[in-house]
Amino acid sequence: MKRESFQSRLGFLLVSAGCAIGIGNVWKFPYVTGANGGGVFVLFYLLFLVIMGVPVLTMELAVGRASRKSVVGAYKALEPKGSKWHLHGWIAIAGNYLLMMYYTTVSGWMLGYFLKFITGTFRGLAGSQVDAVFTSMQSSPVEMLALMSVTVLGGFLICSLGLQNGVERITKIMMLALLGLIVILAVHSCTLPGAAEGIRFYLLPDFGRAMEAGLGNVITAAMNQAFFTLSIGMAGMQIFGSYMSKDHGLTGEAVRICCLDTFVAVVSGLIIFPACFSFGVEPGAGPPLIFITLPQIFVNMTGGRVWGTLFFLFMTFASFSTVIGVFENLLASCIDNFNWSRKKSTIINLVFVLIASIPCALGDSIFKDVALIGGRGILDTEDFLVSNLILPGGALVFLLFCVTRWGWGFEKYLAEANTGSGLKMPRWVKTYLQFVLPVLIFVIILQGLI
Repeated sequence: MKRESFQSRLGFLLVSAGCAIGIGNVWKFPYVTGANGGGVFVLFYLLFLVIMGVPVLTMELAVGRASRKSVVGAYKALEPKGSKWHLHGWIAIAGNYLLMMYYTTVSGWMLGYFLKFITGTFRGLAGSQVDAVFTSMQSSPVEMLALMSVTVLGGFLICSLGLQNGVERITKIMMLALLGLIVILAVHSCTLPGAAEGIRFYLLPDFGRAMEAGLGNVITAAMNQAFFTLSIGMAGMQIFGSYMSKDHGLTGEAVRICCLDTFVAVVSGLIIFPACFSFGVEPGAGPPLIFITLPQIFVNMTGGRVWGTLFFLFMTFASFSTVIGVFENLLASCIDNFNWSRKKSTIINLVFVLIASIPCALGDSIFKDVALIGGRGILDTEDFLVSNLILPGGALVFLLFCVTRWGWGFEKYLAEANTGSGLKMPRWVKTYLQFVLPVLIFVIILQGLI
């Protein structure tokens, strides 16, 4: 069966960036920036994106493009005879299922808030009434199951239409709408009274503030964020590499994906920080920032219902683009490994993901007393396993596979990465990739476990 491919380079870039751009950029980036003193954190984040994110991203793309297969088959095609690198492929696929078991619930929250703003749920509410909307949504089993199910059904419906007609066509529209929305929201936020103070806090490096947070903490937080923002380590990018043409070098494409991903993360801050300072709200408020702090601001803002609706439409697109990207990986894996048709893969995966997502969807209602790893709830446990073990551990495996003689090997990786026009990966990075980058990733894994 002929391998599917992207219709256009723009399609590849937007789908890949869409998979990377998720709740982490828009939700986590602003509050981690706020908690780590603003501008200095952003500087370190950009540095680590270049020295850690780009190289590992080119590796996932190279493994995909050289093999033209999903992750298990890719390892089998490229690994030395008798070696067992392909076992990591199965772990990566398991990680994708685990990610979707909770990400579909969080994506459902975004959809729920979009619907609440557009239908006027927040009209006339004040203070603690706004906070109560989120807790009542989370504690309603029917509402949570409905929102999660719509996310799962919608994602698989789009993927069932194929790579070009479904994934590429729909994600392109969503991503262009997302980029347009984010600019409109940021411009509006930056024109609020008192917004300049928020912009200064966010973008001007202040080492005094960074020292208060602890410079070591700021650096490690920036390293973590730069690493996780690209979703590398679970073959999310590897699958799109397998659909790529050989026309362009992978370093240039990786830089473009990083730029799109960073643009969304940085501009999200330009929506949130000016609004926080304009309305006198604490910008380091942590995870509740999106669902409690921002709705409070929208409720008090002129035309707040419109701005709230647009913001949560943007959030829905950001999370749903990741859902589509991961679902495509799951389908491609079943098609390649079990020779199933796309239709059969869609039906079986739809049923499995729907059932597997139920515990998390009910994690704040029926299963609210369930305590798993370290006393964490269902969502936090699933996120801990994916974010702290499977993603960084997987990135380390991809790295070692591409740069050591026991794996695919540096020369073959470099040749694939530099096939096509554009920016090249220089040969002199070999020592850095073999000896320094593995240590940096290992530090992230240790930190996550501690």
